[in-house]
Amino acid sequence: MLNFFRITAILEGISYLALFAVTMPLKYLAGLPMPNKYVGYAHGVLFITYFILAVVLWMEKKWSIKKGIILLVASLLPFATFYVEKKYLSDNTAQA
Repeated sequence: MLNFFRITAILEGISYLALFAVTMPLKYLAGLPMPNKYVGYAHGVLFITYFILAVVLWMEKKWSIKKGIILLVASLLPFATFYVEKKYLSDNTAQA
């Protein structure tokens, strides 16, 4: 399940950046709303999945409150899920 969470964290980060860096400019500057709609749906599903998996793993692995809060807050900040994946979820640090 940890590997699924790692993949979800990366995909959630990519979808967040794609939403803000690609599809929002397309929507507001080029008048193309459809890419924003579909990437927005994908990001929403990935965000909810990330959040649920973060809580489940937090409880299952008995991670500290600090680590749990960092995992949850990371879903709200651009680039933060990449940081969390590298710092907290990589193979050598996930056991702690």
